[in-house]
Amino acid sequence: MSAMKIIRDLNNIRAPFPNAVVTLGNFDGVHLGHREIFRKVVSRARAIGGTAVVFTFWPHPLKLIDPGHAPPLINTQPEKERLIAASGVDVLVCPPFTYELAGMPPEHFVDDVLVEKLGARHVIVGFDYAFGRKRAGNTDFLINKGREAGFGVEVLGPITAEGVQYSSTRIRELIAEGDISRANAFLGRNFNLEGTVVSGARRGKGLGFPTANLASSKELLPRPGVYAVKVRWRDAMYDGVVNLGWNPTFRNDTLSIEVHLIDFSGDLYGEILRVYFVERLRDEVQFASIAELTRAIEEDVRRARDILAQSNVVEFREYLADNPGAQGGADDARGSLP
Repeated sequence: MSAMKIIRDLNNIRAPFPNAVVTLGNFDGVHLGHREIFRKVVSRARAIGGTAVVFTFWPHPLKLIDPGHAPPLINTQPEKERLIAASGVDVLVCPPFTYELAGMPPEHFVDDVLVEKLGARHVIVGFDYAFGRKRAGNTDFLINKGREAGFGVEVLGPITAEGVQYSSTRIRELIAEGDISRANAFLGRNFNLEGTVVSGARRGKGLGFPTANLASSKELLPRPGVYAVKVRWRDAMYDGVVNLGWNPTFRNDTLSIEVHLIDFSGDLYGEILRVYFVERLRDEVQFASIAELTRAIEEDVRRARDILAQSNVVEFREYLADNPGAQGGADDARGSLP
């Protein structure tokens, strides 16, 4: 499979893509519902010898037009690109969202972008997709324009599992609540964050549990507390415990992400770690003494060992190409994503 091409400027598209099968949306989270859309796009493109194209924007449109109501994003842009590429897509078009694009009438978007730039032959969108100035373009509008311009339109109904609709909004709620297990089920993989190890308060080493203090650009973080995690450093995966919050025992006034790698010793300063959340262990607690805190950490590590011994990290999940209804197989920590 060739590498996905990423186009960040519409002016860099010199010619329409051959037999382009296109989907459009925000795709934050790249959850299992999004993956079903991508599977259909890729399958249709392969069937007609065409190009599988995903069109999205960065940042989220609400960041520009209504920042007070813009949601914290599940993915950073590099994560989003990595996940879309893992779905077998040929081309990702992700221009910056600007006031010019926000004000573009939907008919101009179809004529100038979908038809002229992308060369859309078939478009696949979700049932609630809307686009153009003031979101005036809906699926009925797109179907009618497709008839005029000569491309087909396929509108997918809600994508569900056991009667529950996959939803970026619901996933954000679950993560914010600390319900990592259910969030992971919707994502089809372990929620994760990536960060650079920076200097911290160095309290963990004195307690017998050295920690790596992470600086991360992740917008959406789980509810403060202690979690059992898997941690990727370079090509190795480690069991770990992360404390996310304000360390109330020490009365910190800034939120921190502190990761303890179980049975690891070494210098991680300046290194990049990717933390995969497996299960929430407990809330943050203000302990009466350092001895009480140390006993709680010992119990956290013991529980994490037991949980993680039975857990494989899911970095990527793909639907089976020959079975559209299948939930797919999961690659473990040595799986498909770089």
